[in-house]
Amino acid sequence: MDVRIEVTRLLDDVLHLGGRAAVFNDDTVLMGGVPELDSMAVVTLISAFEDRFGFTIDDDEIDGAIFATLGSLTNFVATKLSSGT
Repeated sequence: MDVRIEVTRLLDDVLHLGGRAAVFNDDTVLMGGVPELDSMAVVTLISAFEDRFGFTIDDDEIDGAIFATLGSLTNFVATKLSSGT
């Protein structure tokens, strides 16, 4: 599984980006750069990641740095997947 592709697909689906996420790269700014990504969308994304990947994200794990760029979000998801939590 390509984690970056899966994260990009989820972003596109959850935020209703209409395919815009397909051109995102690791440096694409998410928080503050994608208008659809607000605090409510973050909550929805967290649930989508938990459902899709089968891990749990605790409240104390979440901070703005995770949603800073596609790369930071992908790294977070990859780390969760490799730790099995």
